[in-house]
Amino acid sequence: MKWFVKEGSIVREIWGNADTILFIFAGASAEFALNKSVDWLYFTGRLPADPLGRLFSTVSYARQIVFSEENAALKAIEQIGAIHKGVEEKRGARIPDSAYRDVLFMLVDYSIRSYELLERNLTEDEKADVFEVFGRVGEGMGIPGLPLNYPDWEVMRQAHLSENLIKSNFSVDLYKQYRKHLGLGRYLLLKEVQTRIAPQRVKKLLSLGSWSLLSVILPVYKLMRVFRLHKAMRDLILPTEYVSQIAALDTRREDNWREEDLRTSYSS
Repeated sequence: MKWFVKEGSIVREIWGNADTILFIFAGASAEFALNKSVDWLYFTGRLPADPLGRLFSTVSYARQIVFSEENAALKAIEQIGAIHKGVEEKRGARIPDSAYRDVLFMLVDYSIRSYELLERNLTEDEKADVFEVFGRVGEGMGIPGLPLNYPDWEVMRQAHLSENLIKSNFSVDLYKQYRKHLGLGRYLLLKEVQTRIAPQRVKKLLSLGSWSLLSVILPVYKLMRVFRLHKAMRDLILPTEYVSQIAALDTRREDNWREEDLRTSYSS
C-alpha cells in the first residue's frame, strides 16, 4: 500500500499529536481572521455560526489526508476542490488563487512553528518535507502559482503576510465569535497561544503583544507530558464538545478518509 505521506516522514509525527494540532489550530485561527479573503468564509455562514468547528474541520481533514492511502488522499483533495467550486458558483465569483495559497501556507508554517515550540527545532530537510506534502495537496487542487521548493516558499510566505492580511470588520466580528463560543477563560488562553506562535505581522495587526504567559505555562505542561498528566489538564480547558474529537487526533494510527464527512464539513 502506498501512503500519501511516506512512513517515517516528520509530517506524520507533527500531525499525529493532538497538542501540535491544537497549536496549528490556534495560529490559523488568528491568521484566518486577518485574511483579505475571509469574506468567502462568511459567505456560507458556517464560519461566524461555528468558528471553532469550521476551523477545526480544516486542520482535521488536513490530518486525515496526511494519514490516508495515496488514492484516497487524492480523492479527498479533488473533493475539496469541487466543494469550493460549488461555493464559487453560488456566489457567482471566483475565490482568489491567493486565498487558496494562503491556507496551504498556513498549514506549512504553523506545522513547523507548532512542532518547534512543543518539541524541537526541525532540520532544513524536515521543513522541506512539510512543504512538499502540502505542496502536493495544492497541486492536487489545481492551485496555480505555488512555489517550487521550501526556500521559494519562505520568500512567498513573507510576501503573502505583507500583502494579504488586513484587520477588517470581519476580523473584529470573528474574534467576538471566538470569545462567544470559547468563553472568556479559553478565549484568553487562545490569545496567549497566538501571541506565542503567530508571525510578527499577525501579532502586530491583532495587537497581541510580544510576551505571552505561555512562556511560563508551557514548561509546566511539557513536564506534565513526561508523567502523562497533560491529557487530563487539556481536557479541563477544552470545550466539552471537542474533548473526544481532540482525543481521537492524539494517535499515530492511519485513519480512513470518509467522503461524506468531508462533504458535510466543507459544504454550506
